[in-house]
Amino acid sequence: MCAAALLVGLAVAPAQADTGAGDTPGGGLRGAGWALKATGKEARFRGLAGVSRSTAWVAGTKGTVLRTGDGGRSWQDVSPPGAVAEGLELRDIEAFDARRAVALSIGEGEASRVLRTEDGGATWTETFRNPDPGAFYDCLTFFDARHGLAMSDPVDGKFRILATDDGGRSWRVLPDTGMPAALPGEAAFAASGQCLVASGPRDVWLATGGGPVARVLHSSDRGLTWRAADSTVPAGDPARGVFALAFRDRTTGLAVGGDYRAGQASPQAAARTADAGRGWSRAATPPPAYRSGAAWFPYGRSTALAVGPTGTDVTTDAGRTWRTLDAGSYDTVDCTADGGCWAAGEKGRVARLEVLRTPGR
Repeated sequence: MCAAALLVGLAVAPAQADTGAGDTPGGGLRGAGWALKATGKEARFRGLAGVSRSTAWVAGTKGTVLRTGDGGRSWQDVSPPGAVAEGLELRDIEAFDARRAVALSIGEGEASRVLRTEDGGATWTETFRNPDPGAFYDCLTFFDARHGLAMSDPVDGKFRILATDDGGRSWRVLPDTGMPAALPGEAAFAASGQCLVASGPRDVWLATGGGPVARVLHSSDRGLTWRAADSTVPAGDPARGVFALAFRDRTTGLAVGGDYRAGQASPQAAARTADAGRGWSRAATPPPAYRSGAAWFPYGRSTALAVGPTGTDVTTDAGRTWRTLDAGSYDTVDCTADGGCWAAGEKGRVARLEVLRTPGR
């Protein structure tokens, strides 16, 4: 990077946005890169919720939650005291705005909990504590400010779904009659808060791995009934499968994953769908390694990002081909409607995607 380069926010991106055809390398992300935003923490942030270019939340190890309202120039430590005291692993966070957020801690039995704040993290309320020693919650997602779901690894042979209709203030376990049986060894990965994702008012998808095949389950009725489809992402090992999903709308989606073990090959680590997940096609040129997070870029209908410990990749043709954008380590990524793309990961790393320009251009 040129020392004289200036970092300019992606608010300029509409003028550079891709056409959707993917015929211009880089599309709307030409010249873009991650600009690190110092947090002063060493936590690993696998939970990330972008609200806008200026506001974002991150959640991670040892009960840590941070919030920024100035584009990452400063961060406020709003960690729930109880989560810090118990060293909870906060692997997912969903935020509605700068004041309201819902966080999920993972683990067996009572370690799986849901916490909610309405005052920017000044105070938190525990709204769910898992009573079942056989359950292990991995991810949560919201359709809107009231309706949301959380999911657990299989209990009695089926993935378990938890639902809220009041913004996370209360939760109930949904009946499993509409859930297909889990495959032997099948589970979800709490790697980025993106193993359960929603698009629109009723559609939700669940990503799996660890079994003989990596599957994506889809529900069009907020989690009451599900249909499973095999993805093209390799599985067959507890460390392999689909780690993250991203849906641009109720039909067009991406799946990324691979083998999370360092040094292990992850061929065919990305797949795409155009029919709501009923069928999946492998990427012609996939990311070169395991990827744990994915997000659609808001400017241009064919551009998306995938992140992992060894780098960031971008597609400008809706997941058919990927190219490397950055070599930094990130676990999760999220983009907002106003062009604010955020990434987070190990050792307190948080970054915002920005366009690099030289003076006079």
